[in-house]
Amino acid sequence: MRTPSLSPMTLALGGALLSAPAIAARLDLSVQIPQLEVAEYHRPYVAVWLERDDRSPVGTLALWYQQPKKGDKPAGEGPAGMAAGAEGGGKWLPDLRQWWRRGGRELSLPADGVSGATRPVGEHALSLVEGGAALKALPAGNYKLLVEAAREEGGRELLEIPFQWPAAAGQTLKAQGKSELGAVRLALSR
Repeated sequence: MRTPSLSPMTLALGGALLSAPAIAARLDLSVQIPQLEVAEYHRPYVAVWLERDDRSPVGTLALWYQQPKKGDKPAGEGPAGMAAGAEGGGKWLPDLRQWWRRGGRELSLPADGVSGATRPVGEHALSLVEGGAALKALPAGNYKLLVEAAREEGGRELLEIPFQWPAAAGQTLKAQGKSELGAVRLALSR
């Protein structure tokens, strides 16, 4: 009886499949910024971060604020050593009070993969994968996702969604804002 021979391509493909990582846990977030009927509208600053059950911060996942315009000259140092600039919005980050108190003031800005410009009205998505920079070495346990928004000439709002990491099965958790935030949806999958 003849033993079938395997081609080098079959061996390479088989080896790649055997060495492929298991499907990683995911955290998919959707944040809605509502349309507001106000005389003077400014896009809100938004911070998204994780905390442990004891309220100690794990880390900032996203921070949307007014970015300095090209050509702006720094007008001195702002929060966390960031040059505020004439049009830079760094000096207003403390208006995100809970985020600021729970770790924002220690964040060196702009932070790669975290900082970004303010977002317009609509739904905005953020996806994170286990093992990525934001969720690197996140131990199993109970956490809270927090989303805080503050708007010039407007109000503030803080939403929190408790969850367990990693999720045993896929689940979607929600919170509904009343003023500065709309629906916030957290989808966990394994």
